[in-house]
Amino acid sequence: MTDTVSAKLTGKKAIVTGASSGIGKEVALRLLQAGAQVSLVSRHPDHILSIPAGSHAKGYAIDLGDISQVATKMQAIVTEMGGVDILINNAGMAYIGELIDMPLTEWQKLFDLNLTSVFQCLQTVLPTMRSQKSGTIINVASIAGKQGFPNWGAYCASKFALLGLTQAIAAEEQPHGIKVMSICPGSVDTPLWDTLGDKVPPSFNRAAMLRPATVADSIMTLINLPADAMINDLVLMPNAGTF
Repeated sequence: MTDTVSAKLTGKKAIVTGASSGIGKEVALRLLQAGAQVSLVSRHPDHILSIPAGSHAKGYAIDLGDISQVATKMQAIVTEMGGVDILINNAGMAYIGELIDMPLTEWQKLFDLNLTSVFQCLQTVLPTMRSQKSGTIINVASIAGKQGFPNWGAYCASKFALLGLTQAIAAEEQPHGIKVMSICPGSVDTPLWDTLGDKVPPSFNRAAMLRPATVADSIMTLINLPADAMINDLVLMPNAGTF
C-alpha cells in the first residue's frame, strides 16, 4: 500500500459488519493497516486476530439478524466514533434447499440479515455522511445477485434485492457526495461453507474459490478510488469460473 493511499485513509472512521472472519476480517485489517479507525461489528468480534500494533479498532457484539436492535446499536457506534466515513455492509448468511421446502421462518431470518439489516445500517450512517457531504458505502453482494442458482433461491433473492437497493440509494445519495457501490464475488472460501454441512455439494472445490484476501483487496480498490470516480458494481470471479 502506497504512502499516498495510507495518508488518504489515516483518521477515517469505518464500520465493517461481519468483521470477525472471511471477507469482513480481511477488509478490517486492511483498513487498520491504512490508518483508519475501525469499528468491528460481529456476533463474535473477539475472534478477529492480528490487529496491527497501534491501530484504532474496537469490536461490537451485535447480532444484525435481530433487526429490533440494529438501528439503536449502530447509532451508538457512530456516536462513539464521532462520525463515520466508510461503511462496509458485509454480514450475511446462506440457506441451501429447494424453495418448495423452505420454512417461512428461515426465509425471514435470511432476509432480516442479508437485506433489512443493511437498510438499517444505511439509514444510520447517511445523515452523518450527508452533513459532511462525503462518504463511501460498499455493499457486499454476490454473483448470486446476478443469476439464479437451484437450491439457493432465497439467497439469490436477497442478493438481487441488495443490488436493487444499492442502485437506488446510490442515485439518491450521489447529489450529497456519497458513493454507494456493490461488489459481486463469485464463490469465496469463507467459514460460511462450514455452516452448511452436508448440504454443500461434493463438487464444490473450495481450493479453487476466491480467497477472502482477494475480495478484500478489491474492496480496498473501491474505497481508494479518486474522489471523482466510482465503480457502480464490481463483479469478481474465480478464474475457475462459476461453481
